[in-house]
Amino acid sequence: MTEWSSKAAPSRRPLNVFESLESEVRSYCRSFETVFVKGSNALLQDRDEREYIDFFAGAGALNYGHNNPHIRTKLIDYLLEDGITHSLDMATDAKEAFLLRFQETILKRRGLSYKVMFPGPTGTNSVESAFKLARKVTGRTNIVCFTNAFHGMSLGSLAATGNAFKRKGAGLPLQGTTFLPYDGYLGPLVDTTALLEKLLQDPGSGLDLPAAVIVETLQGEGGLTAASGKWLRSLERICRAHGILLIIDDVQMGCGRTGTFFSFESAGIKPDIVCLSKSIGGYGLPMALTLIKPEHDIWQPGEHNGTFRGNNLAFIAASEALRYWEDDRLANQIRNRSDVIAEFLGRMASRYSDKIAEVRGKGMIQGLVFHQPEDASRLCKLSFERGVIMETSGPRDEVAKLMPPLTIEAGVLQKGLQQIEEALSNLYASMKPKAALQGKS
Repeated sequence: MTEWSSKAAPSRRPLNVFESLESEVRSYCRSFETVFVKGSNALLQDRDEREYIDFFAGAGALNYGHNNPHIRTKLIDYLLEDGITHSLDMATDAKEAFLLRFQETILKRRGLSYKVMFPGPTGTNSVESAFKLARKVTGRTNIVCFTNAFHGMSLGSLAATGNAFKRKGAGLPLQGTTFLPYDGYLGPLVDTTALLEKLLQDPGSGLDLPAAVIVETLQGEGGLTAASGKWLRSLERICRAHGILLIIDDVQMGCGRTGTFFSFESAGIKPDIVCLSKSIGGYGLPMALTLIKPEHDIWQPGEHNGTFRGNNLAFIAASEALRYWEDDRLANQIRNRSDVIAEFLGRMASRYSDKIAEVRGKGMIQGLVFHQPEDASRLCKLSFERGVIMETSGPRDEVAKLMPPLTIEAGVLQKGLQQIEEALSNLYASMKPKAALQGKS
């Protein structure tokens, strides 16, 4: 853990350069009004030497923390040895090493067989390639997706994204998808896969037989709603019965975020295609994978390409990051930290039950759902003033989301949770907790 000096108040130095020269589309710097200069695991420091605890982790791109020393050493050594940094999709030592380690450490240990495609550097690149391939394999065009999904900002993946604000930015009609209700969308007693099955069985339903179904096992941007294992297994069964490819979008939930390397492992399913990005790059380096069952890998050479498919620095970083999955130590630590977060959030939800509707999430992505959506943003603002970086989620930004690096130290995690507790107390200063009203300690 790196120890830095901490100041009592957030930096308020002007952001004039960003305001005058950067596009109005910028967003996160509006929430976190300071200029960051250093990062170490779960700690950030701004140029006024104020310390922040990072409960955002680059929207899930920094599962192994800022400047992970093991990964950094490998990167520096590779650069000093004049290792190839750009190669399109040519063969390099770095790519070979990554492919072999991914095969041995991740796929074989889970009984999974996938060909690895490098579609481009971002999650939306992976989703776009998955859609193209599913349509090529089946000869069909429609993609079934789900309410409150988020799959990316390019036009194909945006067509499968539910958020109205994001969709409006497209500037033209978004086509080729059909939305159906996610697990729990119609209440806990309704199995929404039954609706999909009924529509597929009825020739009068108007639902074109889809090429694929794409789903997040836990909706990160959509409000931290998780699909049950039973629902996911039912979805897989329906896809198999109708010759539909099942695509799991593990861009944010993969690489251990929910407790296992792939978020779908506990459900016992084997998707046809898996989309990975964010933390697969190991060090926050741009990288994405599209994992394809071998029988579906019918691409012609060069049929889907891109200049930055061969990010060799990301191969080096990713190969080293995969060492965390050679044994159970990180997985056990994630479980421990997840329990700490869940206990804390449950306690806060109980204390402020008139304000907080529920706790959602899984593993090391959990959050509080507020009755008044604006309270989530208020909590994030007050937490930032106390030196904790966290963001909102959900269609109305009603969820205050905790997503620290998987490698966060226990003491740093506890300190961050304490700051959030104080922020909540400040937010609801005029409201006495129930326990106090009942004379309890």
